[in-house]
Amino acid sequence: MLNEIKNNQILFLDIETVPANESFDTLTPLMKKLWKKKAEHIIKSENETPASIYRKAGIYAEFGKIICISVGFFHKNTFRTKSFFGNDETKILTEFKTLLEKSYSAQDKYLCAHNGKEFDYPYIARRMLINGIKIPEILNLAGKKPWEVKHLDTLELWKFGDYKHYTSLELLTAVFNIPTPKDDIDGSMVADIYYIENNIKRIAQYCEKDVVAVAQLFLKYKNETLIKPENITSLT
Repeated sequence: MLNEIKNNQILFLDIETVPANESFDTLTPLMKKLWKKKAEHIIKSENETPASIYRKAGIYAEFGKIICISVGFFHKNTFRTKSFFGNDETKILTEFKTLLEKSYSAQDKYLCAHNGKEFDYPYIARRMLINGIKIPEILNLAGKKPWEVKHLDTLELWKFGDYKHYTSLELLTAVFNIPTPKDDIDGSMVADIYYIENNIKRIAQYCEKDVVAVAQLFLKYKNETLIKPENITSLT
């Protein structure tokens, strides 16, 4: 199947998310109550509290928000990246939707992300609904047959049907000798960099590195040559 898909048919993507509020204390009384209920299933030790684990809220679309969507695509002999990022989630999602509808609405276009089917794709769709944005066709699964869904996932491809097996992008890049995207920060640091350092540009750069890593991994799956660093450009 992979060899039937041309690389320039694919939009590679990655998202970065943070808790919707800076801290548990700034939540409304209702959201505090609901987070406490959620936290009951997340807390792993008696030392943890709903407030102390609130930094994990960013991975849940109901309690988090998207601060960056980075994308990448092949153009002739180059790979180009671009990021939509900032404090205005509605603006980020609207600009991303515009890109999808302009360039990735055809039947032969695909999206590709690592763990995209479990995280990136549904998270984006949910946050679009919360922000009052109509979900673009390529993200909308309603009424579609499995073969009509144009979602690729480098984690799923690596599983080979072993659905109990999870392998991180960091591990796969190491196994395949691909330059690591985790040379500056990792996902656990994003919330602090956003809320404490106020350095969202650094987060966008990290997110773009993840997109490049996903594309490189996809090339490895197809036994194709990696993208040379000099052929990678950022349009951000």
